[in-house]
Amino acid sequence: MTSNHPATAPTTTTAIPRVGSSVSHGKTILIGEHAVVYGAPALVLPVTDVRVTATATPLPATHSSGAEHVLESSVHTGPFGLAPAAVLPTTTAVTATLRHLADLGYPHAVDTAFHVRVDSQVPTARGMGSSAAVAAAVTAAVADALGVVLDRATHHDLIQACERVAHGRPSGLDARGVVADEPVWFEHDVVEPVQLTGRFVFVVADTGVPGHTREAVAAVRERHDRAPEVVDAVVQRIGDLARAARGTLVDGDAQALGATMDAAHELLTTLDVSSGDLDRLVGAARSADALGAKLTGGGRGGCVLALAADDEHATRIVTALRDAGAAATWTTSIGARA
Repeated sequence: MTSNHPATAPTTTTAIPRVGSSVSHGKTILIGEHAVVYGAPALVLPVTDVRVTATATPLPATHSSGAEHVLESSVHTGPFGLAPAAVLPTTTAVTATLRHLADLGYPHAVDTAFHVRVDSQVPTARGMGSSAAVAAAVTAAVADALGVVLDRATHHDLIQACERVAHGRPSGLDARGVVADEPVWFEHDVVEPVQLTGRFVFVVADTGVPGHTREAVAAVRERHDRAPEVVDAVVQRIGDLARAARGTLVDGDAQALGATMDAAHELLTTLDVSSGDLDRLVGAARSADALGAKLTGGGRGGCVLALAADDEHATRIVTALRDAGAAATWTTSIGARA
């Protein structure tokens, strides 16, 4: 968790390092994938029931320069020096946080090594913000171990530093979504939470096929280069759907939100970023009377997002999706309980 109060330099005393911990969660794009690249707005949905938990335990120094950090995760367990490239964003989360706190004058940020454990339920390469969620949990856990609560801006900057290692030029959608408790609106330089009326229940279903975001983005870019007026028209329509979806969230109109999701999937299909696996799961959700269903994320693999009327309906949608071959499903809700 983060605070609105920024971390400041210590005054007279500094807390002795302790076991720090933090939890983040996955995210998914409700409306706006691909179109956001061309300036259209997007709505990002937190998936709060799919979590990452990180703990940071101080290690005793074994020599004058201190012990080496150790990572324990499903990808690598062992010293940072032996870590593969796949976990470089995670190790960056530790070192960047300590460097930031050292710059603020926290002495233990310089002389303490940590055993960092990461337990993640967020699948990788599925458009659910796995790397950002891990970075969010690890950065906050390391800060917590030194008695520091990161302010939101600093936390975001640290997550983005890890995301640059993972993705090169991250948009910031993942970094915002994995720490939000409500939908987040992105439009140009505007980033703001969306207030909800009522409760919305979603099912996320994994095709079992990794998403190919870079490939899909490149294909849309090539299509835009060939026929910019065609792609621009689709982008504008997706942007209009995002604005409409924001209104339905504010009004509590689940039926109307579902209609925008269905329309968004059809538009994304015209951009050739869907796939047979995604379309099959979208069809299965609709056969179970989902209020709406669409691919979510970069496409060409990854996940489908479906909107249910309530928890019981979500259970029926989950059954239909699993029968259609979904590798995994998650049910999550946003807004107040009725």
